[in-house]
Amino acid sequence: MSTDVTARTPAPAPPGKSGDSASGGLLRLMLDGLRNNMRQYGMLIALGLIVLLFAVWTNGDLLLPRNVSNLVLQNSHILILAIGMMLVIIAGHIDLSVGSLTAFIGAFAAVLTVQHGVSWPVAVMLCLLVGAVAGAVQGFMIAYFGIPSFIVTLAGMLIFRGLTEIFLQGQTLGPFPDGLQKMGNGFLPEVGPSTNYHNITLLLGLTLIVFSVLQEVRDRRRQQEFSLDVLPRNLFLLKLVAITAAILVVTMLLASYKGAPTVLLILGALVVGYGYVMRNAVFGRHIYAIGGNLPAAKLSGVKDKKVTFSVFLNMGVLAALAGLVVAARLNAASPKAGLNFELEAIASSFIGGASMSGGVGTVFGAIIGGLVLGVLNNGMNLLSVGTDWQQVIKGLALLVAVGFDVWNKRKSGS
Repeated sequence: MSTDVTARTPAPAPPGKSGDSASGGLLRLMLDGLRNNMRQYGMLIALGLIVLLFAVWTNGDLLLPRNVSNLVLQNSHILILAIGMMLVIIAGHIDLSVGSLTAFIGAFAAVLTVQHGVSWPVAVMLCLLVGAVAGAVQGFMIAYFGIPSFIVTLAGMLIFRGLTEIFLQGQTLGPFPDGLQKMGNGFLPEVGPSTNYHNITLLLGLTLIVFSVLQEVRDRRRQQEFSLDVLPRNLFLLKLVAITAAILVVTMLLASYKGAPTVLLILGALVVGYGYVMRNAVFGRHIYAIGGNLPAAKLSGVKDKKVTFSVFLNMGVLAALAGLVVAARLNAASPKAGLNFELEAIASSFIGGASMSGGVGTVFGAIIGGLVLGVLNNGMNLLSVGTDWQQVIKGLALLVAVGFDVWNKRKSGS
């Protein structure tokens, strides 16, 4: 008994269909790339849309060079806090004391420089040291005594707020020395030939563009070497164009006013340094490990107590730096300074992609989250929106961001 097997030859594709199929495949690859990286780029796209909307609603006032410069100055301390808070949240903890610690450091700096005449460089070093000690004490209690971070930092919030009022005796204290003021209000000096733009700012902007493009290309090659998913080539090129355009626009806006603020250089150094640590250093990998799966991290030899201690020590130093920046910008220390700063930093981290369960988040994401809140604040102020509605809108933005994170997790899991 024989069986006939007939080979079927597929019919030729109709004319014009192959090109459509290729373009459809490319579009599908791009959509898949966006979908797979939505967690990373979702808030970046949202930031762009928010900027565009407020630029239209304010008739372009949002993107005036003076306003862009003020946006950097007004939100620099929150962005500094957000970087440290992102590390704390990635490690699976929370820090409620940073707002009060920021106020205390401002008060401590005022007492040193205004009342006792200590030179401002020495005062800055002492303030950073005090911040490190405060963070180390809290970190030691959390890591080695096992007290929950919520309780320890809640106690720290009350303690540092009380110490601030004790140091200042309920009064505002200032002004600060000129050198310290420049940390919060200063701009880079003008050098080179006379042009319509700030030359150093233009040079820094071009350097940042080159650095960012090279970093993206290097990261893509590294991912390909380890057979990890990467964006399709066309979408990757579009990403490079978007990064270059965004940096160029901000550079031109700042260069057409007074140039880059001094605090922007401090913030840039923090972003580059902490970004490298979290991406490439062993310490950064350990932070992700203990936040993602603590038992597995312990079995892998990660010294979780040491890492947790270091994370809170680092948070204390950054809170001290933020305290110096905000006190220098206001040119005075106030008992009411730092109110809700911890909530702004926590919200920036979650809006920027941090996960409630820990183990997820990036330094760049913290900056994006802080800028989202900063643009919302600035835009609503330009539109004369009351502070009551501002709180409602920012709360909704946080809720949407966390809801998107939960939805994205469930979808990825399914």
